[in-house]
Amino acid sequence: MPVYSAPMENIKFILHDVLGAESLTEIPGFEEATPDLVDQILEEGAKICESVLFPLNQSGDEESCIFKDGDVTTPKGFKEAYDEFTQGGWCGVSADPEYGGMGLPMLVNTVMQEMICSANFSFGMYPGLSQGAYEALHHFGTPEQKQTYLPKLVTGEWSGTMCLTEPHCGTDLGLIRSKAVSNDDGSFNITGTKIFISAGEHDLTSNIIHLVLARLPDAPEGVKGISLFVVPKFLPEDMSRNPINCGSIEHKMGIKASSTCVMNLEEAKGWLVGKPHKGLKAMFVMMNAARLGVAMQGLGIAEVSYQNALAYAKDRLQMRALDGAKSPDKPADPIIVHPDVRRMLLTSKAFCEGGRALSYWVGMNLDISLHHPDSDKKQEADDLVQLLTPILKAYQTDMGFEVSSLAMQVHGGHGYIAEYGVEQYTRDARIAMIYEGTNGIQALDLVGRKMGAHMGRYLRRFFHPVSQFIEENQTNADLQEFIFPLAKSFAKLQQSTAIIAQKGLKDPVEAGAASVDYLRQFALVAMGYMWIQMAKVAQEKVAEGADNKKFYDSKIKTAQFFFARMLPESDWHFKAIMSGKDSLMSLEEGEF
Repeated sequence: MPVYSAPMENIKFILHDVLGAESLTEIPGFEEATPDLVDQILEEGAKICESVLFPLNQSGDEESCIFKDGDVTTPKGFKEAYDEFTQGGWCGVSADPEYGGMGLPMLVNTVMQEMICSANFSFGMYPGLSQGAYEALHHFGTPEQKQTYLPKLVTGEWSGTMCLTEPHCGTDLGLIRSKAVSNDDGSFNITGTKIFISAGEHDLTSNIIHLVLARLPDAPEGVKGISLFVVPKFLPEDMSRNPINCGSIEHKMGIKASSTCVMNLEEAKGWLVGKPHKGLKAMFVMMNAARLGVAMQGLGIAEVSYQNALAYAKDRLQMRALDGAKSPDKPADPIIVHPDVRRMLLTSKAFCEGGRALSYWVGMNLDISLHHPDSDKKQEADDLVQLLTPILKAYQTDMGFEVSSLAMQVHGGHGYIAEYGVEQYTRDARIAMIYEGTNGIQALDLVGRKMGAHMGRYLRRFFHPVSQFIEENQTNADLQEFIFPLAKSFAKLQQSTAIIAQKGLKDPVEAGAASVDYLRQFALVAMGYMWIQMAKVAQEKVAEGADNKKFYDSKIKTAQFFFARMLPESDWHFKAIMSGKDSLMSLEEGEF
């Protein structure tokens, strides 16, 4: 049977010791978000994830959602778990108190997202989509729309969706065909078909609020002609049924307890959100929130995969250690003694702990970008969030899949069968590399939009603190084994940036050919920046005589593994970037 325990000690270490998240209490509205309160809330969140959501993960996968006559039934126990989840206020952790939310920092919600995704990836899709709908309406909705929908989304009584994709278009939203025709009462009749709609139909809530992209009759061609509409399943004024219906659900590789729907709109009644033809701007609020949420899915699935691989490696007896028996009282040694098993476990551990620090840093900056009273600090934080969002989404979902695959490998043949549960993690993890913009699209976003934005201003928000840290710590004797590898990798990242910018101005295909390697190189340097900070704090704690020396020693040793075995990967990404586009583009189509 699979296992999961929320990594609270690691979470608290990053929040309090590494990031100093208590500084958020200086922001108006967050005064009560003290470390003690945040810890209490997260510990309660851990309990519901461990005891309510996690036990339904494997059974939910086995049962899947059931579609019949336009209705979708979630697996046994999901409705009761959702009711308990919403009664605890977990749908409104970071929501505006004006609409019934707790008003806590987004950072707290970021941590909760990780734990939810570790415990039950499929379940997390339902409140996750609602949060995206909340964000879009909170930013762009009219006062009437906010009063109508936000309180119900915050309590979880109603849920939300994002309706973008159509049968003929996915990433290229400019091809959307769904039409919206105005009515005399200010509403619109919307007709079209949307596919791959997560949580589009289910039995968890009394209403589902769909945010739908469509075109007005006078809309310009392409992405400049897309409008956003709020289309409820039941009309709030009288709860009559709106003709937006589920035509079918997809039979999928993973996340089977999450309903993925085909939604048919037949003159469904909706209301414009934001301005006409400006729907993409509003939808990107949802998509950016969703991309950070998907990054947490990658981290969450990696963490639970790692925990199960570690538990198995400590228990499974196979052969003797290469340098002699470690458990002479047993017929064989546990497989954790073997170097290759340790390689897989340490890769997983180093990613999970480094990715957690990087994610929480971005989550903290998201709060600053939204709420800090100093406009300059808000802008600086927003720049960093904009830059790192595609990096987090792509790298962490790539690694979520890799770590789940490593967990299966550690289990050997037992990993390939359903009983131990880890094959489900691999199946569940795979979709995160695809939806909310494939990871290749994230790489194009990084080099095509973020790199050159505002004359490189986004890049400076990351480059400057890294450069400053290296300069301030280059003579720190305790950090020498970390500081020089980081400085070398950082210098190559700067060089890659300059080369891509130079070549990309002349030939965008050069930038596209380098994009995936550049994103991965950037991610590894960012991970190195977080790991060196964790190592520094751990060294200081050991020097101070902190009680939990074993915990801090583990941090230092894992940092050593990352810098010795994982950061060097950035070198071959650098070499691939330097090789240019020819090896990718010279082959004629007929030569494949």
